[in-house]
Amino acid sequence: MIERSLASEVQFLKGVGPKNAKGLNKLGLFTAEDLLFHVPRRYEDRRHLPPISQIQPGQWVTVKGRLTNVDARPTRGGMVILKALVRDGTGSISLTWFNQPWIKRQLEGYKGEMIAYGQVKENQRQLEISSPEWEILTEEDDPEEFARIVPVYPSTEGLQQKVLRRGARAAVEGYLNFVVDPLPASLLREEGLRELQWAIGQIHLPDSEADRLEARRRLVFDEFLYLQLSLAMRRAETQQELGIAFPIESLKAGKPATARNLTLDTRLSTGKDAAVQALRPTGSHLFADQASYKRDEEPLWEQIRDMLPFELTGAQQRVIEEIYSDMEAPHPMNRLVQGDVGSGKTAVAACAMLAAVRSGYQAALMAPTEILAEQHSVNLRRLFEPLGIEVELLVGKLSAKEKKRAGERAQLGLAHVAVGTHALIQEGVSFANLGLVVVDEQHRFGVLQRKALRDKGLGNPDVLVMTATPIPRTLTMTLYGDLELSVIDELPPGRKPIKTHWKQPSERASVLDAVRALIEQGRQAYFVCPMVSESEKMLAQAAEDLHYRLVNGEFSDLRIGLLHGQMRPREKETVMEQFRQHELDVLVSTTVIEVGVDVSNASVMVIEDANRFGLSQLHQLRGRVGRGEFQSFCVLVAEAKSEDARQRMEIMTGTNDGFKIAEEDLRLRGPGELAGTKQHGNLDLKIADLVQDGRMLEVARQAAIRIIDADPVLGRPEHALMLEKVRLQRSDQAVITVS
Repeated sequence: MIERSLASEVQFLKGVGPKNAKGLNKLGLFTAEDLLFHVPRRYEDRRHLPPISQIQPGQWVTVKGRLTNVDARPTRGGMVILKALVRDGTGSISLTWFNQPWIKRQLEGYKGEMIAYGQVKENQRQLEISSPEWEILTEEDDPEEFARIVPVYPSTEGLQQKVLRRGARAAVEGYLNFVVDPLPASLLREEGLRELQWAIGQIHLPDSEADRLEARRRLVFDEFLYLQLSLAMRRAETQQELGIAFPIESLKAGKPATARNLTLDTRLSTGKDAAVQALRPTGSHLFADQASYKRDEEPLWEQIRDMLPFELTGAQQRVIEEIYSDMEAPHPMNRLVQGDVGSGKTAVAACAMLAAVRSGYQAALMAPTEILAEQHSVNLRRLFEPLGIEVELLVGKLSAKEKKRAGERAQLGLAHVAVGTHALIQEGVSFANLGLVVVDEQHRFGVLQRKALRDKGLGNPDVLVMTATPIPRTLTMTLYGDLELSVIDELPPGRKPIKTHWKQPSERASVLDAVRALIEQGRQAYFVCPMVSESEKMLAQAAEDLHYRLVNGEFSDLRIGLLHGQMRPREKETVMEQFRQHELDVLVSTTVIEVGVDVSNASVMVIEDANRFGLSQLHQLRGRVGRGEFQSFCVLVAEAKSEDARQRMEIMTGTNDGFKIAEEDLRLRGPGELAGTKQHGNLDLKIADLVQDGRMLEVARQAAIRIIDADPVLGRPEHALMLEKVRLQRSDQAVITVS
């Protein structure tokens, strides 16, 4: 006789057997424990099923009736449409499937009762459910078992719900007593939670709706808690690491930093080292002018006021002080700065880099595209060179000679600030004393890429990551809970809100007339398309296509440029510079201009086929205009036939608030597609929902913080099972160790 345990194979569970076990295995369910934690995704309350005659189009319903007819018809395009008619004595409803022959084989010849679930539509006066969930009711089905709250599980093709239900019931009835609760009883009392065994039993076989919700609450808490414990442990570990304690208070007082690398300065200014002397900057650069170093003796905030051509907003000042507080601490900074488009994150990063350089260290800024890296390089040079701070650009398009020279300047410490793309983390690129790493548009980089740049630093450099893509608070807590968070929630004064309009493709002529009127006033315009070239599979407006039509049609008298990702780097740079210098009136582009491109004279953005973009991407694109003194406009050209697309257009025309847009994007699309979550192994949440369960996430986060504050490595005996759970749930095993 096989000894029972949570590791017992599913084939040995009552009512499963070897054949059904294969279907369960396809779903990743191999043991009794797997089945116990395979949580239903929804429930059908079969205690009160509506008569078919009372069902209305638009409803999501479960119907029960007798199968009376099955008909499969091929279409001209080769698709097979299967229709089944179900009657219950009060009326009938049609069930429709497309190209699923295996369903036809299962239903043919069957005249008994069946259950179906889906959204009801009306098709030629006949109620219809397309692609419903369904199951056949046989004589084996217990009528009493039927009339209850029935779980519906995540499944796969060919695996029937009744198999999953039988397996889950057998696991609950025969193996639930083997489950040990990882959470201490004291924590359950504090949070008002039920025991794990009770919760698992009720999530599969609920006695009532109230019990089901209480069981779900416990399991959601567990899922969030283990994730938040992992993040809290990372934060605790970072707090224990030794880092650079930047002398911020001394800099604020105007006292030069003692850590300054005077050796290189002396070698450079006296010309005693030929190799170093050869790397001296030429032209207007002030690095070798010792008088420029007198700026070191100015208080830091005075240097900032001299450096920036504008007044910082209150939000920027607050975030800079938060960064300076981190930099002054003896452990590495790990801070995320969020800010809407145009909120001034680059200025905040420049203030952090200024403090690092004045403390005697180098800073590096990594951007996701060469266009953005080049723009950062130009802007930072404009700010830093009058202060005697050298900025070096490191991107892939540089010639071998240019790369070598840039690498040598970074290696020797002659470049105080290095700006680049992935080229910064390539082999052969090193730094003399890198103390601050800034990562822009952090969601474009993977964790390993950020780590690779940090590993080039001196000891444990401070890390500042920035994003212009607002992230909902729940997603931030989930993905970046190991980082301190700063939010720039204020736009510069005088910035005029962008006016956004949604136009149908049939209104394109009037859109072009409006754009021409703005160009005649001296403004410039973007036209953004979702593709580079036309595709038979997608009817999207192609950038090359639109460029050709504008050049040879409505805008034939205007100067029009084309920019897309398949162009060579130098071609892209040339076109972008022409647009910056107003040598072009219109720039037709793909989403290569989504992030960072800043042309203050561009005051209108036309987005073709806007329904093909997500909300956050539309908001990013819109943020390329509205950066000057002129009223700016964003025009969304889209048919938006689907409900989802229509909602996106209405949200975009209704608000300019990036954080509101991000919340709506999370609601519409879920977390998997947002904020680069795929680079974090995705959010493997089996039951918790970031939209629905935001409050419980905060509860679990606070509980995790309390636990880790008291026991940073979960080393206490009562935390041993929680530590094991965290180890199993997270991929970053190195963080979760007991020392």
